[in-house]
Parts: sequence; C-alpha cells; structure tokens
Amino acid sequence: MKKLLHIISSPRGEKSKSGAIAQEFLKQYKLSNPDAIIDELNLWDGSIPPFDGNKAAAKMTFFGDGTLNEELQSSWDKVVEVTERFSSADEYLITVPMWNGGIPWVLKHYIDTVSQPGLTFGFGADGYFPLLKDKKACVVFTSGVFSPGVPASLGLDFQVSYINWWLGLVGITDIHPITFLGNLVNPDAENEFPKALESAATVAKDFFS
Repeated sequence: MKKLLHIISSPRGEKSKSGAIAQEFLKQYKLSNPDAIIDELNLWDGSIPPFDGNKAAAKMTFFGDGTLNEELQSSWDKVVEVTERFSSADEYLITVPMWNGGIPWVLKHYIDTVSQPGLTFGFGADGYFPLLKDKKACVVFTSGVFSPGVPASLGLDFQVSYINWWLGLVGITDIHPITFLGNLVNPDAENEFPKALESAATVAKDFFS
C-alpha cells in the first residue's frame, strides 16, 4: 500500500492557488490509487518543533563535533520523529508558493528539520549522498509576479532551483512539476489556471497510477 505525503506550505487556505491545484491532483490520485494512504501535513499547524540549539548541536555530533548526551538525544528524537514521517512516504505532493523569490519560511523550517545526516542523506569523503530511494514527487510551484523570462525587476528564481536541489540531496529525483507563475501580472492568467488544473490531473493519472 502506497503512502502519499501532502505537504502544504501556503497559509491561504481556500484562496491558495497552489492548494487548489493540489486538490485537483488529489481528486485524480484517489481515483487512480484508491487504497493509498494520504498523509496531510499542514506546515502552519505548529506541529514541527523549532530547530533550536540543542537540535543543531545533536546534528553536529554526526560530523564529529561533540557527544550525543542524554539532553541532546532527547532533542534529536523529536527530529527523528518528524523525519521518519517524511521518509516513510512513497510519494509526495508539495505545494510551494513563491515568497520573496524563494519559499515560505515554514517550508524552509521543515526542510531544515528533515534534512539530516544518517536519516535522509549521508556525508563522506566525496561529499553528500542521498539515502532515500524509489520515491516520486509532484511539486506545485506558484508565484504572483515572477515567471521565467521576466526582467530582474520582477524577481529572480530561488524557488524551483532550491526545491529541485533539495529533493536531489535526499534522493528524490523523479520530480513532476506543475507551475502557475506570474498570476498577478499575467493578463492571460484566468485562462492559464484551468490548464494548471488539467496538468495536475494528468500528472496524478499518468505518473502516479
């Protein structure tokens, strides 16, 4: 039985374009995968603990800096719990609205929590290497102003490039993007949005069935 982790990083609820696209994906996904487990993770619900000093210190022990004592182990156990929920999924649906050229802070917080040595990536003489295998991701990218080819005055992309890099770091290379970019400045946005919804249904049917 497959497990899909639906990671929500927009706080806009029903007004969220990325959320609407994700829901269209889920409609088709449920038809194609009626037995799949869908685990919804709303990053705005406060369930992800702060990645504070003890957690950072615990992480550094895996690089030979310090000792994982009882206090640090307790902090690390919370990180492991969040990370195992992430790594136990077979497939991912991630909504990523663009914030200030990048990603929402709650998503960066989550990424910093689940990107851990020995859990999702390893580190050796040749650098980083991924630990996750045989996983797929559908990523919904939206933006209000930026889109490829616009002048720098309308923004730069640290959204798609960062997410793709991070997914590769942990071993998720089968990535299927859905984009709805520049929707506040694109005069044809009203016609483009249904195409994004259609694309979401197609990805769910063709790539995740």
